[in-house]
Amino acid sequence: MALRHAVLAALLDGEFSGYELAKSFDIGVANFWHASPQQLYTELAKLEREGLVEGRQVVQEARPNKRLFQVTDAGRAELEAFAAAAVKPSVIRDDLLVKVQTADRIGTAPVIAQLEERAAAADAKIDLLGRVLRKMRGDLGEEEFLLRGDAIGGYLTCLRGIAFEQGHRDWCRRSAAILREREGLTARADAH
Repeated sequence: MALRHAVLAALLDGEFSGYELAKSFDIGVANFWHASPQQLYTELAKLEREGLVEGRQVVQEARPNKRLFQVTDAGRAELEAFAAAAVKPSVIRDDLLVKVQTADRIGTAPVIAQLEERAAAADAKIDLLGRVLRKMRGDLGEEEFLLRGDAIGGYLTCLRGIAFEQGHRDWCRRSAAILREREGLTARADAH
């Protein structure tokens, strides 16, 4: 997947400024694609040149003017082709995993601390995504929303984000506990 597809998918929900798109990425799209605001602005300009989005200038009296973007028919066709293409297998690329792999060779204390930080960050993300899901559902229960609600794609990606963060949090906590226990065993063995 390219950033272009994530941007086009986010713009299917309506017309957004670059700033609004960046906020949307922070809350929902960040579950499956990370991009800085600068990358988003660059991608919007590229998509506009290619005719996949169109922008319009909005004059504001009390604030600077802003540009709003929406997906064109060509952009929808691009997304349809992307959706029909074969899916590549997922891969994990995470610096923390490299650190954990080296923990028994270079020391565990800094790795344990980073595992605990990552677990806390996952808890915060789970809480945020839970609030997003409740807002999306409104007064509907989850099962009713899943059958009849609007914006089901965004809801499902948030569910995946929660599952990912829960699994990641649990792995981090377990790995930190194992490393801490091994560290304690080594210290006791050295004392004898």
